Amino acid sequence: QVQLVESGGGWAQPGGSLRLSCVVSGGSFTSYAVAWFRQAPGKERHLVLAIHTSGQGIYSADFVKDRFAISRDNATNTVYLQMNDLKPEDTAVYYCAAGRMFSTRDYDYQYWGQGTQATVSS
Repeated sequence: QVQLVESGGGWAQPGGSLRLSCVVSGGSFTSYAVAWFRQAPGKERHLVLAIHTSGQGIYSADFVKDRFAISRDNATNTVYLQMNDLKPEDTAVYYCAAGRMFSTRDYDYQYWGQGTQATVSS
């Protein structure tokens, strides 16, 4: 059974940074594309960044604007989301997802973590 466990959420001031981690276990990590999605209260879930199995292809949402970066470490089955220059509108629950298709669509990802809250406020 594939499991994803996120960590690293918390509180940051505007302009600050957070680094989220997602450890994937129980499956073949190198065969999965991995993505970060986020969902703010009362809003739909949106893609933040997705990374190909090879780490060479990346999908990025428009709002990222070079503030966020995704990376993967195939040796430790971990995916990271580095978030810099945070804004209050980045406040959301962030979800890690894994799937066999490199996609921007949430329904293409079969496995999901429980989510981690990131709050940006002064």
